[in-house]
Amino acid sequence: MVAKFAARHVAPLVASMDVNAELDPSLLAQLFEAGLMGVEVPAVHGGGGMSFSSSIIVIEELAKVDAAVSAVVDIHNTLLCNAVRRHGSEAQQAEWLPRLATSSLGAFCLSEAGSGSDAFALKTTAVRGGDGWVLNGTKAWISNAREADIFLVFANADPAAGHRGITAFLVDRTAAGDGLVVGKKEDKLGIRASSCCELSLDGLLVPDANVLGPVGEGYKIAIGGLNEGRVGIGAQLVGLAQGALDVTLPYTAQRQQFGRPVADNQGMQFQFAQAATELAAARALVYNAARLVDAGLPVVADAAYAKLYASQVADRVAASCINWAGGVGYMRDFPAEKFFRDAKIGQIYEGTTNMHLATIAKLLAAKYK
Repeated sequence: MVAKFAARHVAPLVASMDVNAELDPSLLAQLFEAGLMGVEVPAVHGGGGMSFSSSIIVIEELAKVDAAVSAVVDIHNTLLCNAVRRHGSEAQQAEWLPRLATSSLGAFCLSEAGSGSDAFALKTTAVRGGDGWVLNGTKAWISNAREADIFLVFANADPAAGHRGITAFLVDRTAAGDGLVVGKKEDKLGIRASSCCELSLDGLLVPDANVLGPVGEGYKIAIGGLNEGRVGIGAQLVGLAQGALDVTLPYTAQRQQFGRPVADNQGMQFQFAQAATELAAARALVYNAARLVDAGLPVVADAAYAKLYASQVADRVAASCINWAGGVGYMRDFPAEKFFRDAKIGQIYEGTTNMHLATIAKLLAAKYK
C-alpha cells in the first residue's frame, strides 16, 4: 500500500519539492489520510495500532521515492507519537495522540547550536512560573518545524543537576503564541522538502498538564526515542539506497557503449553485486533492530549497528549510482543525483558516524572487560 501511495502521490512532486525546498501541503494531508502518521498509535486514539516494524516498512518504502518525505514521517512516528504513547498519562494520550495520528505534525526539539552530539549540554531552561513552567532558549536544526503544530521540547528544569534536570514538554503551536517563534529555514544540501529551522523560546508558558513524564526524566525519553529513531533513519537510508539502484540499474542495461549495454560488462556486474549484498546486509540489521524493539528487548547496540552501517551503505551506493550512469548521473534530470545529495545527512543526524562507533566500542569494552 505504501509503495503504491508513494508512486501515485509522492513521485510526481519530488522534483518540485526539492527545487522549492518545501513540503507540498496537500501531500502532508494525504499522508495523514492514508494512516501513515499514526502507525503505532492505538486504534482507540485514531491510529493504526500496528508495530514498530510496520513503521519501519512505511519509512523504507517512502524513502525509495523521496527520502525527504520519509524523514518527515519517520520523525513524526518514531519520536513524537511513540514518546506520547509510551510516556504520556492517560489524559495526555487522549488529548495529543488523536491529533498526532490524524492531523497535526510533530517536531522533536532537542538539538541546540552548542549541543549536537553532546545532546545533554542543552542550555534551554524551564523555570516554575504561574501555573506551569516558563521556557527560554533557542533550538537549532529542528526537523518538521515549519509545518509542525505540536512540539516536544526538552529544557533543563534544574541546570545544577546536569542531564538529570532535563524535562520534556508538549507545546501546542497555537497556544504558545509569541512565546514560540519558528525562525529561519535552513537551505540544505539534501532532503530539502523536510524543513529544518531554528526555534526561539522566549518566556513560553507551558502548563503542568503538558509535562511529559516525570520532571527531570526527559533525558530518558530522549534516549529511548533516539534509539528507536536511529532504527527509523536506518530504514530511510536502506530505502534511499534501494531507490537509487532501482532508477540506475535499468539505465545501465539500456546505455550502449562499445556496441553493448554497460550492464553487460563483468566489471560493472561485480560492482552491482557488491552493492546489492551490502544493501541486503543493511536491511537485515535494520529489520533485526526493529524486531528487538517490538519484543521489548535492549536495542542500543543493534540500533547503532543498523544506523551506522545503513548510512555507510547508502553513501556508497548513491555515489556509485552516479558513476554507473556516467554523465547522465551527474545531471539534475536523472534521479540518482538527488539520492546522492539526500544520502549525506545519514552520517550526521540521529547520531554521527563517530558517535555510533563510540557507542559500539564502549559496549564492546564493557562486554569483554
